Amino acid sequence: MGKPSSVVTMADVARFAGVSTMTVSNVINGRPRVGPETRDRVLAAIGELGYQVNLAARHLRAGRTGVVGLAVPELERPYFAQLAARLADRFEAHGLRIVTERTGASREGEMDAVAFSRLRMYDGLILSVVDIDPAELGQLRTDAPVVMIGERALPSRFDHVMMDNVDGARQATAHLLATGARRIAMIGGDPTGSATMPALRAEGYALAHTEAGVPVDQELNVRCSFGLQDGYDGIRALRDRGTAFDAVFALTDVLAMGALRALADAGLRVPDDVQVVGFDDIDEAAYLVPSLSTVNPGHEEMADAITALLTAQLGSPGGDPKELVVPAQLVLRGTTKPAA
Repeated sequence: MGKPSSVVTMADVARFAGVSTMTVSNVINGRPRVGPETRDRVLAAIGELGYQVNLAARHLRAGRTGVVGLAVPELERPYFAQLAARLADRFEAHGLRIVTERTGASREGEMDAVAFSRLRMYDGLILSVVDIDPAELGQLRTDAPVVMIGERALPSRFDHVMMDNVDGARQATAHLLATGARRIAMIGGDPTGSATMPALRAEGYALAHTEAGVPVDQELNVRCSFGLQDGYDGIRALRDRGTAFDAVFALTDVLAMGALRALADAGLRVPDDVQVVGFDDIDEAAYLVPSLSTVNPGHEEMADAITALLTAQLGSPGGDPKELVVPAQLVLRGTTKPAA
C-alpha cells in the first residue's frame, strides 16, 4: 500500500495498524500501556504512511511543547557541546527535549534568547550569560521558566547556577607552586576585568600566588581568545619576547591543548621542562599525550542543578529564585609533577 497524497491522520495510522486511535496515541506519547509487538506495528504504520505529529495543536491543547531551549555562546567549544549532551540526557528522563542555539556571546544574542523564548515554543530556557547587561536583563518581561548559567552578577528574579572559577583557578595554580614552579604563565586571563570568566580565573591565579608568598609577574599574563590557535600563539608570544616560564595555567582546556602543541614544536618536554594545567576537564583532556591535568568545574553537579531548578519551575511556577555555586576539583594527570 503506497503513501496517500492527503494529510495522514492518527485514525489512518490506527486503521493501517489494526489498532485503536488510543493505542496510537499511547505509542506517540511514550505511555507504557502498549505491548512491544503492537508498538512496533504502530511505528511501522507511522513510517509507511508518513504520519507527522501536529506539535502546534498539541501545544495549544496542553500548554506545553516538551522542548527546553539551551542558549550558549558557541556551539563549537567542547565545554558547551558536552554540557548540552549532559542536559539532554537529564531532560529526556523528564520527557523533555533540548534545542540548542548560539548567542555569539553578544548582548543582542542573549537578549533575543530570552525575549523570543516563547515564540520559539520553549517550555523553559537555559541561558549562558556572557555579555548582557544585568540591568537590561532585569527589565526583560518573560513569564517562561529561565535558569541562567555563567559568572555575571544577575538580577535576583532568575535562578542562577555558577561554577567556582576563583577557587578552581586557585587550586590549579597552588598545585603548580607546590611542585616548585615559580614562573607560571597564564594564558587567557584578564586581571583588569570584572565578574567574567577570564577575570575570576585570573583572580584565583593571583590568590594562589599571594597565599604562597610568590609575586605575580604581569609579563607572564597573555590575554587572548579561547581557540586552539590562541593557546598556540600565546606560548609563541612568550618565547618570542624572551619571557622565561616553567609552568602554564591555561584558562580553558582548549587553550591548554594549543599550548601543548606549541611547547612540543619548541622542543620543550611536558612536564619535565614546563608543566601545564587547563580548566574545564573536557572529555578529550584524559586522552592527550601526556594526559592533561585540569580543573573539573563540577560537570555532573552543574547539570543536575540546572535540571532540578528548571523542572521545579515547570512543575510549580513562582518559587523563590535560587543561586547555586558548584565546587570545582583539581584533576591531576600527566602534564604536572607531584607536589614537593
